[in-house]
Amino acid sequence: MTFRTPGLGRRAGGGRARPLLPALVALALLLVAFVVFTAFYTDLLWYQSVGFEAVFTTQLKARAVLFFGAGLLMALLVGANVLVAYRLRPAYRPLSVEQQGLERYRAVIDPRRRLIAITLLGLLGVFTGASVSGQWPTWLAFMNRTPFGVEDPQFHKDVSFYVFTYPFIRLLLGVVFATVILSILAAVMVHYLYGGLRLQGPGDKASPPARAHLSVLVGLFVLLKAVAYWYDRYGLVHSERGVTTGASYTDVNALMPAKTILAVIAVLCAIMFFSNLLRRGMMLPGVGFTLLVLSAILLGGMYPLLIQQFQVKPDELAKERQYIERNIKATRQAFGVEGAKLIPYGAKPKTDQATLRAEAEKLDGARLLDPNVVGETFKQQQRIRPFYNFPDILDVDRYEVDGEMIDTIVALRELSGAPEGQHSWIKDRMVYTHGYGFVSAYADRLAGGGVPDYITRDMSVSANQRINVTRPEIYFGERTPAYSVVGGAGQQELNYPDNSENGQQTSNYGGDGGVSIDSFFHKLLYATKFQDKNLLLSGAINDGAKILYDRSPMERVQKAAPWLKLDGDPYPSVVNGRIVWIVDGYTASNSYPYSEEISLGEATRDTITETRSAVARQSDDHVNYMRNSVKATVDAYDGSVRLYQWDDKDPILKTWMKVFDGTVQPRSQIPPELEKHFRYPQDLFKVQRTILAKYHVTDPAAFYSGEGFWEVPEDPSAKGKRQPPYYQSLRMPGQAEESFSLTTVFNPRNNQQLAAFMAVGSTPGRDYGQISILQMPRNAQPPGLSQVQNEFETDPRVKEDLNSLRLGQTDTIGGNLLTLPFSGGLLYVEPMYAIQESAKQPYPVLGAVLARYGNTIVLANTLDEALAQIVGDSAPPDGGQDEGQDGGEPGEGDGGTGGALTPEAQQAINDLKKAVTDYEEAQKSLDYDKMGQAWEAIKKARDALATAQQTKPES
Repeated sequence: MTFRTPGLGRRAGGGRARPLLPALVALALLLVAFVVFTAFYTDLLWYQSVGFEAVFTTQLKARAVLFFGAGLLMALLVGANVLVAYRLRPAYRPLSVEQQGLERYRAVIDPRRRLIAITLLGLLGVFTGASVSGQWPTWLAFMNRTPFGVEDPQFHKDVSFYVFTYPFIRLLLGVVFATVILSILAAVMVHYLYGGLRLQGPGDKASPPARAHLSVLVGLFVLLKAVAYWYDRYGLVHSERGVTTGASYTDVNALMPAKTILAVIAVLCAIMFFSNLLRRGMMLPGVGFTLLVLSAILLGGMYPLLIQQFQVKPDELAKERQYIERNIKATRQAFGVEGAKLIPYGAKPKTDQATLRAEAEKLDGARLLDPNVVGETFKQQQRIRPFYNFPDILDVDRYEVDGEMIDTIVALRELSGAPEGQHSWIKDRMVYTHGYGFVSAYADRLAGGGVPDYITRDMSVSANQRINVTRPEIYFGERTPAYSVVGGAGQQELNYPDNSENGQQTSNYGGDGGVSIDSFFHKLLYATKFQDKNLLLSGAINDGAKILYDRSPMERVQKAAPWLKLDGDPYPSVVNGRIVWIVDGYTASNSYPYSEEISLGEATRDTITETRSAVARQSDDHVNYMRNSVKATVDAYDGSVRLYQWDDKDPILKTWMKVFDGTVQPRSQIPPELEKHFRYPQDLFKVQRTILAKYHVTDPAAFYSGEGFWEVPEDPSAKGKRQPPYYQSLRMPGQAEESFSLTTVFNPRNNQQLAAFMAVGSTPGRDYGQISILQMPRNAQPPGLSQVQNEFETDPRVKEDLNSLRLGQTDTIGGNLLTLPFSGGLLYVEPMYAIQESAKQPYPVLGAVLARYGNTIVLANTLDEALAQIVGDSAPPDGGQDEGQDGGEPGEGDGGTGGALTPEAQQAINDLKKAVTDYEEAQKSLDYDKMGQAWEAIKKARDALATAQQTKPES
């Protein structure tokens, strides 16, 4: 007879189930390993596809060396101290409640002590290695450091010591400190667990071996502290204690000697701890430690405070003058503004008509087409199909058209995705794969109707356009899909829509960019990477297919050069028929001695970065050295990345060129056709203008008082936000001809007037990078931007014309308020755009041009007409009012509109109303020819109305 005990069957079943748990754990580990392998291997494939495999492998090797080096150091040293502490355990432990309680723990730990120790030390090594491996740039820069050839004024060390060596020493000290501290903690725990340290019981609370062991470890810690004190002296060149950044009077005369004395005391204290190996007792170590603590408080804290309060404060300028001068010199060097020219200007503006006419003839034009406004106009007129789009901020470039270099507004027609309602995986990933076309327009003139005068436009790209584009497809851009599959056998990708029978032209990608995805293994990898099963299961992916990903210009350059900071505004250019993105790269540091540190994010923030998406914001990293050292390009068709050396004197760039040998091509390899499209980068200019707002003052006494400091003005079109800099062609005083420049203006601090105008040469050549600052006389500063904008809106004549422009449901948008040096004074020019809100798809068109010179304010249809009014006999001499007016409200004088209308004025009003109605109808139907005709009629009627209002009606 067989008896079955209840529950045994279930236990047997549970026994059969036990192998399932290890299998699930093993499967989970395999999945995690495969995901990690996928991330690693697809990164390697990407780097191989762009030819920058050395960047990936160099980073990997550096990370591995630091990971295993720091991890093993930590694990071995802590483990060695744990072993020493265990072997020094006392053979006899006195009976006590404490030891009885610890015995339970010893009974649990002893049989498994090796496993526990290996596990804990392994985890400690992994965490340490992972933390330190992220510091690979510090290690590689130290190993390949390049001298600056400039010494700091305090220690007379080359600047490279502070930029490359000092950060590595601090990293090394940090790792060793952490190792010693953790060794002390681990040793204390083991000694306590096995009775070497006691809290209860008679006699000594520490056994002699435990006391000796811990004394050595604490002595090592104090010895490291002595080394730290010694190197802390060099860190004083970054001190913020004084008036400016850098070692101040107190730092040099109090804190620096204190650090030296503390280093000596720490060495003596360490010797006292080591002496505990030879003699029993803690008196000497205790005396040494007390001496060190008291010295740190008195010498490192109280003494510098007393010097600052009772020697420096009563006579701060005299004491700090030398150190302020050091800061001014170092800051100007570190940010590359030491060569900025400060030119007195504006004391005697020319006012005679002959001189003004001569100056007006030299003025080739101003950039009336505002790239910050006309993005919507490009979109409505040139996107052709709703699945294309343009950025909200366009770019400014230079092209040779009809034998003349001209400023142009440029943009790419990028893809926004498959048409609404037609989405599918095949269409999204394999048909709608790229944008098409380069659109450009004259910057200083417009076509009929106030719309851009296009140089290149429409689809398909024709061979007779004035900028020759032979490869208009855009597979790599700022608005491309996350990934696309292209180039497979028989695959048809939409190239551009047309009027053919199929309604579109297709193509098949033939570029070298991308990673092959026609094998099962690669399909599996990328299906895992993008978590998209269709990449593995779709039968539409044929032989020769490639996957394109990481497609934005900034993303590609950042991966190819991880040591660079990038400008937030890449821009497209046509070079030898191909569209390439140009990206400015910066080398930066926060370790330049005596240089002022600024927030990169704060310095580059303005209206554009805060309100538009096309320009990337900089991080809030703090820097005190910056160079535009690299010009990078990304081909819009094949995604190839090229890095070119631009600043061939920058030691940081030379260091990274040693680290990643062969990745940056020398400046001599830049194609001339490409170099013509380089421009001075905006983010560097914003940083430099932030620096020059203070550091144009080079006299230490004036700098100390803050006298003459400037600020970047508020943008008149966006309250509370800084005005962005503007690219424009202009002629600076003393220049024979106009040059393409990046410009900005300054206000005095807390003052709306204009203090200075700043421009930097932006065309590669002799004047590239030369900063010129026109400083206005302090006793006769011209109005600032906000004041000029207010005058445009309140001047009686201009206000009346603006009101006529705003008839019906038309609104106006102010364009960039440009400032131009003109005839010894400043000419302000602002395009005023009109937008018909009642239209189905409203977009801005140029409605008028506002200008101001001296006290003369005018509104005209074109800049030439505005200049004619300024320099001609018809210019109002008194700031905008006719000589017969008394300055009262509109309608009170003879030129007002408060009295009876003449027949001519009434007819002009009727004509204006009809022209506005015609324009609205033409805009609804997108009939550009009729829009242009109606717009000309509006301007003609408006001029007729202005003329009629000059005539006093008969009573």
